[in-house]
Amino acid sequence: MRITILTLFPEMFEGFLTTSIIKKARLKGLAEIEAIDIRAFTEDKHNRVDEYPFGGGQGMIMKCQPVLDCLKSVRTPSSKVLLMAPTGQQFTQAKARELQKQEHLILLCGHYEGFDARIREYADEEISIGDYVLTGGELASMVITDAVTRLVPGVITEESHLDESFENGLLEYPQYTRPVDYDGHRVPEVLLSGHHENIRKFRLKESLRLTLQVRPDLLQHRAFTKEELKLLDEVREEEEAKALNQLESPEIKPDLE
Repeated sequence: MRITILTLFPEMFEGFLTTSIIKKARLKGLAEIEAIDIRAFTEDKHNRVDEYPFGGGQGMIMKCQPVLDCLKSVRTPSSKVLLMAPTGQQFTQAKARELQKQEHLILLCGHYEGFDARIREYADEEISIGDYVLTGGELASMVITDAVTRLVPGVITEESHLDESFENGLLEYPQYTRPVDYDGHRVPEVLLSGHHENIRKFRLKESLRLTLQVRPDLLQHRAFTKEELKLLDEVREEEEAKALNQLESPEIKPDLE
């Protein structure tokens, strides 16, 4: 797979491209990832890539010429061009899986007050990573690149994906490691039992519990198995009982000082 990031600040990607999973994917030849400097394509004698907006307004707008000349230099018939924009489709794990099937992704990063609107005509899609404002599209492009690259076969084991948050429509269950007891907080006994079936059920139940507590919207359209429905009922009963107990005896938080 090939991912090309078009940006005014390629230096922002130096650490990103040379660490962790991204570095591993590149070294193994499973993903070719590059950051191209849009400014290198400007025809302005002062090296400018932006201008004031027609009609007035705050900030500067990225001009068509350097952005589109940069895009034309790397685009091929197999390329899919994604514009990083707050007006775009919300990025999800399902979208990451869809994009991973592409041969070549081009991620176009805006900056300042955004792009000249005519640049949108040259993109296949607009993508947003959330309902908040960033200085530019660089961080969004890193999020998308990371999420997509780790799905490329061979980058990490397929088994590693199975229980991750959003892969099966639920949030991932809590994980624990040594020591067994830390400051009076113990690892759940079932995880120490070695009983694989009980551990599986415990993890599924805790995954349902966490999703119900944090992202109940994920459960609204889920096709539950009989086992999941039974466990979810147990979770709801336990949470109701816990809420009643807390009303009777408020929980005291640990002192970290």
